[in-house]
Amino acid sequence: MNIYLTGYRCTGKTSVGKSLAKAIGWTVVDADTMLVNEYDMTITDIVSSQGWEAFRSMEKEILKKLCARDRHVVATGGGVILDKDNVRRMRDSGTVIWLRADPETIKERIVRDQTTEEFRPSLTSKGLMEEIEETLSDRNPLYEESMDFAVDTDRLSIDDVCLEVIKRLKADGAGIEIKE
Repeated sequence: MNIYLTGYRCTGKTSVGKSLAKAIGWTVVDADTMLVNEYDMTITDIVSSQGWEAFRSMEKEILKKLCARDRHVVATGGGVILDKDNVRRMRDSGTVIWLRADPETIKERIVRDQTTEEFRPSLTSKGLMEEIEETLSDRNPLYEESMDFAVDTDRLSIDDVCLEVIKRLKADGAGIEIKE
């Protein structure tokens, strides 16, 4: 079994993934970082030179490898839920948790995040807030369909999000224990 953290950019997937993996004694993997390392290109470079379709194909290959693992906390890319095969693989091999945040929170986090340019190329030619709102409008139903449960990250610390995730996993009978 794995734990897959899904959600839009800057909802806490990587930070929560690291903390959650430490708390339960599992291995954490950031799918975007794995993709960048495996293909030796930044996401921005991949998208600008090969396009979004090529990036999504690479993302799918990385996810296949991750779904074959066990006892991993996987911070997925924000668009992983756009592909039904990705969703099926995650659901077949673990628990899918949607980390949510309001558009305003996401915008604040994107602006503060120093890796945004390298790891988060613009999805549209629109302004940041308009892009966030439009993309969330399109993706939220897909996150909803793919998840086992959701946690709102707006007003919670990383530790509080982890505790909420662990509480929900235990309630679902996932056999998760805190190792710290």
